[in-house]
Amino acid sequence: MVRNRIALATGHRKMLRMVYRTGVLLCLVMALTMTGVFASVPAEEAAPPVEQPQKMSLEEQWGVKIESLRISAAGNLVDFRYRIIDPEKASYLVDRRNKAFMIDQASGRVLSVPSTAKVGPLRQTVRYGLPKEDRVYFILFGNPHVLKSGDKVTVVIGDFRAENIVIE
Repeated sequence: MVRNRIALATGHRKMLRMVYRTGVLLCLVMALTMTGVFASVPAEEAAPPVEQPQKMSLEEQWGVKIESLRISAAGNLVDFRYRIIDPEKASYLVDRRNKAFMIDQASGRVLSVPSTAKVGPLRQTVRYGLPKEDRVYFILFGNPHVLKSGDKVTVVIGDFRAENIVIE
């Protein structure tokens, strides 16, 4: 009888911790949305497109392969994942000095990478050296319910541009 009460209390505590953590994450995302961290920037203020002298694939020019682009966090984030094929070429993409943003091709709205006080930008970067070959890196873009599955976007990181990517 006592064992059942202890097991019930332990299971109850685990469930409460899980509910609390989920609620904290949801409150954080909602607070960021309401404070304008996920605010979009008009397309005119975004960096101008960089013309490439010749059409090369992303793998040849930048040393990366796009793995996925998905809606995440109940529609509040867009999760962009890419695999490093050539670390020397791809080092430009994981440099924190190169700002990342996403352009909705239908409306022209620009979505930025949210930055929190304790975590910083929701983007994976490399501080020293080169990125690891064959490793998948991520960038989370704020999405105040602008984009949905099937929309086409352009991902921009400094001079890097990946156009006509369809959200899964």
